[in-house]
Parts: sequence; structure tokens; C-alpha cells
Amino acid sequence: MTKDAGAGAGRPGAGPPGVGPPGVGPDGGSGKGSGAGAGPGSGSGPDTGTDGGAGADAVAEVFAALADPTRRRILDALAAHGEATATVLAAELPVSRQAIVKHLGVLDRAGLVAGHREGREARYRVIPERLGVTARWMDRVAAAWDTRLSAIKRLAEGE
Repeated sequence: MTKDAGAGAGRPGAGPPGVGPPGVGPDGGSGKGSGAGAGPGSGSGPDTGTDGGAGADAVAEVFAALADPTRRRILDALAAHGEATATVLAAELPVSRQAIVKHLGVLDRAGLVAGHREGREARYRVIPERLGVTARWMDRVAAAWDTRLSAIKRLAEGE
């Protein structure tokens, strides 16, 4: 496997997303304005239809992260590998290593991947729990629509 110097090699405290100094995002910024779409509490994110608590923020973050086809391809590649470095992912996808690291940062903030250090390498893996939360939310929305559509059908058929 190819050695990877890790995200931001040479910067003090640089490491995989979520493994850096407090208040510093994986791209070296504050973690705000990541380009991943509307963040929690911005008022411009997708309406999740949940109670507006942490679950709503989690679902909105997942949808924002998955809106980008490159990030979906990164998740697919990580799922196939189990774990991989940004260098390995960049070799498989038509995207630079630097772009892969930024996408991994968005996926990390959404709770979809986690990174850890092994020597000089930063290795990433998929975290399926957040996808499960989103899938359960989608199941609830689908069930609500099924109920509504059944009621409309009964009314239309005169039952």
C-alpha cells in the first residue's frame, strides 16, 4: 500500500479530519464555511422535518455531504477497501489528493468517515451509524407519505 504523509504533513498538529487541535478544521481553517453546504443552524439547510434537534442537524449534514458525487465515490471506495489513505483514494479517483483530503473533511464533519494515524499515514474508514440515522428518518418520511396517499386514494374512490 502506498505511504501517505497524512493530511497537511508538515503543519504542527495536522492530521486526519477530526484529529487536529481544537477549533481547527481538517483544512486548517476554523471548520466554518467548509463549502459543504448549509451548516447546522444556518437556516438555509434542507428541511428535515424532524423535531429540529440534533437529529435534524445530523440528517441535514449527511444530505449536504452526500450531495457531491465525488464524496459518494469516496465513500464507495472506502467501503470497498475497509480503510484507505487519501493517496490511495486519489490514485483510484480522478481527483487530486488535496481535493480528496478536503472531501474527507466534509465527510468527517458529517459523521460519515473517521480518520486515524498509523505512523505517518492517515487512514480513513466509513462510519455507518450516521447513514443509519438518515435511513431511519427517510423511512419515517416514506411511511408518512404512504399514509397520506392511502387517505387520498380512499377519498378519491369514495370509501
